[in-house]
Amino acid sequence: MRKAEAPAPKWCTPEGSPIACTEKNKVMAENLEEIKGYLQDAIDDAVLMGCSEASFRKAYLDLIRNLHSQYPEQKAQAGEENDKDL
Repeated sequence: MRKAEAPAPKWCTPEGSPIACTEKNKVMAENLEEIKGYLQDAIDDAVLMGCSEASFRKAYLDLIRNLHSQYPEQKAQAGEENDKDL
């Protein structure tokens, strides 16, 4: 029996406002699904080669914790409404 899918994340701006742009949310959902597929393949490979799920999870969580954007976070400009029209 498969686990129920987790609800889609709510993507937010640095100020905490939700990202309202449909296209941006679509891209983020596609990226998440693609990464999920890669991670599923990687964890399956690890287990088939004798690694524990726990060691796999630790290694990949450490990797994520140490990732940082190459770009500064985008702050909303004064008077700028959220990106609904993009």
